[in-house]
Amino acid sequence: MSVPEERPQPTAECFAEARGPDMATRLAELAELRALARDGGAPDGAERQHSRGKLTAHERLDILFDEGTFVEFEGLRRHRATGFGMELRRPPGDGVVAGWGRVDGRTVFAYAHDFRVFGGSLGEAHATKIHKVLDLAASAGAPVVGLNDGAGARIQEGVTALAGYGGIFRRNVRSSGVIPQISVMLGPCAGGAAYSPALTDFVFMVRGISQMFITGPDVVEAVTGESIGQDALGGADVHAATSGVAHFAYDDERECLEDVRHLLSLLPSNNRELPPEQPGDDPDRSCPELRDLVPTDPGRPYDMRAVIERIVDHGEHFEVHAGWAGSVLCTLARIDGQTVGIVANQPSSLAGVLDIHSSEKAARFVSTCDAFNIPLVTLVDVPGFLPGVGQEHDGIIRHGAKLLYAYCDATVPRIQVVLRKAYGGAYIVMDSRSIGADLSFAWPTNEIAVMGAEGAAGVVFRKQIAASEDPEATRAQLVKEYKAELMHPYYAAERGLVDDVIDPADTRKVLVESLRMLRAKDADLPSRKHGNPPS
Repeated sequence: MSVPEERPQPTAECFAEARGPDMATRLAELAELRALARDGGAPDGAERQHSRGKLTAHERLDILFDEGTFVEFEGLRRHRATGFGMELRRPPGDGVVAGWGRVDGRTVFAYAHDFRVFGGSLGEAHATKIHKVLDLAASAGAPVVGLNDGAGARIQEGVTALAGYGGIFRRNVRSSGVIPQISVMLGPCAGGAAYSPALTDFVFMVRGISQMFITGPDVVEAVTGESIGQDALGGADVHAATSGVAHFAYDDERECLEDVRHLLSLLPSNNRELPPEQPGDDPDRSCPELRDLVPTDPGRPYDMRAVIERIVDHGEHFEVHAGWAGSVLCTLARIDGQTVGIVANQPSSLAGVLDIHSSEKAARFVSTCDAFNIPLVTLVDVPGFLPGVGQEHDGIIRHGAKLLYAYCDATVPRIQVVLRKAYGGAYIVMDSRSIGADLSFAWPTNEIAVMGAEGAAGVVFRKQIAASEDPEATRAQLVKEYKAELMHPYYAAERGLVDDVIDPADTRKVLVESLRMLRAKDADLPSRKHGNPPS
């Protein structure tokens, strides 16, 4: 009888070898991958970004979100492109950091291009991550912020990169007016990287590092012969003051991102909610200084910002497009703790006229406020639309109609206050009662009329003035009579086009009470797929 051969018993070490590395080893690998992703695929990645005067994607997200709340997803995703050496470089994350976190305790989604990886260019995997952010934000009913620092479509991935941009554009449009979409430009963004921000609600830029253009300086020079630098072609000041593409411009990334946080605090999470409220100052506070702040002479300029600062909570407001189309002010503020959008003529700029740019600026702002349940307060001191051949040939009728359409289409609470002059079609367009303002108030200095008295007298009494022995004296007398008959401060109130003529000192109190009354306003809309606004 043979004796069985004795075999060695398996040890714990044998089982560990069969199973592969233990948990500690796996966690060390994971930590190494995460570090690689945070470094942009290279240990000196952060240093290279800082050498350009820019923060890294993660550093930007740390400023944007409440401390420790950002949750990243697909941070280990890699591209699957081959050719042109792409298969040899597959850093985790593929050049974009995506996820969600909290801003002032509320959920916000974000993606941040990582310029250290392929110049932040967009490929298939990169685009898919952004698609996911936009889809999740829409599903969750939460704002989305794009931190843009990318060079456009990734050329090595061909048409798949272009398709990736198409998916972003489609999602931008589908979420328009549903959730707030904010674009922050933090690098040179060309082509598709500039189109997506143009589809969003607000665009922030930083001087010296942000540029936006469809084609860069090299292409411009090759096609047109014009030699121009990146900043001169599409820098922050160009888009904030000339083109109107950017709503805000800053000298510093940190200041810019802090103001993105502030803007989010003024907006609702989605179009089904009201903006968050904060404690306001005294609702019964009087503003007697307004009696002297605005000159009674309708021809004398003043800064409308000083009026706004007196009537809003704590004198604080957040102006949109401050550097562009200065004859109209558009700003977000709080009155009685409630976010409001204020549209106001600015007499210190072109006497507060409406022109092509100011009409377009105000129309966009009105539509944005209406989309996100922000009541509108309109402060009127307007001499009319800007006359001129250039304005007519460039379409002032079409652009002015944009503002008219935006107000007529808006269903949020709408309150008009006429401070001084309000002439002609510009008076109608600036949210008059006739186009649907819920309430209209006027100061005793108001002059609501078809046109100024001088011009009106020249038309109505032209023959009488010409036939008189002293035309100038006759004109002066007829102007005085016209003012007394048709432009006295109670003319519109007598005809029900102004609800009340108020003491300027009571403006804030009147707005507080009116906004409280209109808080639950419910407006019926006609059944239609969508309107067809002038463009």
